Amino acid sequence: MGLAFKPDIDDLRESPAKYITSRIIAEAQVEVLVVEPNIKTHKTFNLVPYQEAYQKADIILWLVRHQVFLAVPRDKTKIELDFCGVRK
Repeated sequence: MGLAFKPDIDDLRESPAKYITSRIIAEAQVEVLVVEPNIKTHKTFNLVPYQEAYQKADIILWLVRHQVFLAVPRDKTKIELDFCGVRK
């Protein structure tokens, strides 16, 4: 959840979240749903809406603390790894 360099912007340059996402896609043998609510499309990643990704995913990685993510209701059946304070 999130690719931008910092919250609530559309700049992906030098983004650690973008690097992490690329590595997970390259090394994981699972479907990865990529979310960045501040851009419509990306040449490398197939972006999906955050609501769809949260609903479909078993494991959620919060990588950027976008404001829209703060309102997502928690589903206790999902594993959430919060690296940016979305669930603090």
